Amino acid sequence: MKSGNRRLGRELAVKILFSLSHDEAELNDVFDLFWQNFRFADDVLGEALDSDEPAIPAAARHFAEELVRGVADQLEEVDGALSDSASNWSLDRMALVDLAILRLAAYELMYRSEIPARVTINEAIEIGKRFGAKETPSFVNGILDRIARQHRKNEA
Repeated sequence: MKSGNRRLGRELAVKILFSLSHDEAELNDVFDLFWQNFRFADDVLGEALDSDEPAIPAAARHFAEELVRGVADQLEEVDGALSDSASNWSLDRMALVDLAILRLAAYELMYRSEIPARVTINEAIEIGKRFGAKETPSFVNGILDRIARQHRKNEA
């Protein structure tokens, strides 16, 4: 899979995670609604479009769904790791976009060992620059670095 599809897949996963409510909606229904109703411009903010273009590559869509399912399946463990690594921050105090980025990247660090930790952290920082506040990249970097040290001890 091209790295551009992975970045796009991660960005889409963050948007889906951000949009998920806490009402335990069936993920397949969430995906169906998301893919049917949202098209995003390839610009800095990824603004929603009214038209059907541009089409989302199948590889990016598959990767996004795979990541979201992984986060949903491991949410309790992911949130536990985030809570343990976020000094003086509770999850309910975090900006929702930061929390979505952190959940996605923490899942990758904890359960997707085929993806190098530095790639996961860098992608989260870049997505944070695109969608988060000014402080998001450094906030995300600090927390993910702690999780990586705990879960990826064999990586330097």
